[in-house]
Amino acid sequence: MSDRIVVSATINGEANEFLIDERDSLLEALRDRIGLTGAKEGCNNGNCGACAVILDGRLVNSCCVLAAEVEGSEVTTVEGIAVDEGLHPVQQAFLEEAALQCGVCTPGFIVASKALLDVNPHPSEHEIRFWLAGNLCRCTGYDKIIRAVQRAAEAMDRPSA
Repeated sequence: MSDRIVVSATINGEANEFLIDERDSLLEALRDRIGLTGAKEGCNNGNCGACAVILDGRLVNSCCVLAAEVEGSEVTTVEGIAVDEGLHPVQQAFLEEAALQCGVCTPGFIVASKALLDVNPHPSEHEIRFWLAGNLCRCTGYDKIIRAVQRAAEAMDRPSA
C-alpha cells in the first residue's frame, strides 16, 4: 500500500494542489490526477520525449520525474503554451508546416521547441536538430518539424503589428 502525498505546484500559471501516490511520476499526476492529458506516455522511460514539460525553466521528460519532486515548482505543459491572443508561434508554425501526423509526439515537440526558443531565439538547423534529438517521431521524418521551429523563430523575431 502506497502513501498518499499532497503536492502544491504552479501548473500552467495557476496554483494547484493535488493528491498523489508516492510513486506517481509527474506524467501520471498530470494525466490521472489533474486531467492534463496533453503530455503523452510513449515509452515511459525517458527515450521518446512525448511527455516533455518545462519544469522550473528546464525541459524534462515528465515520466522520469517523481510527482513529489515538483513541490513548490512551476510546470508548463503543452496546454499552457498558448498565449492570450491564440496559438503560440510554435503551435501556429507546426500547423502551417504540417509538422504533425498522428499527433502522439506533437505535444512533446511543441514543448521542446518552445523551451529551445526560450533559451536560444535564433537557433541554427544543427542546434534545432541537436535540441530535439530526445524527441522521437515515427511519422513525419523530422524535416517539417525542423522547418516549423525555424518558422516559429522567425515569427517570434518579428515585432507584433
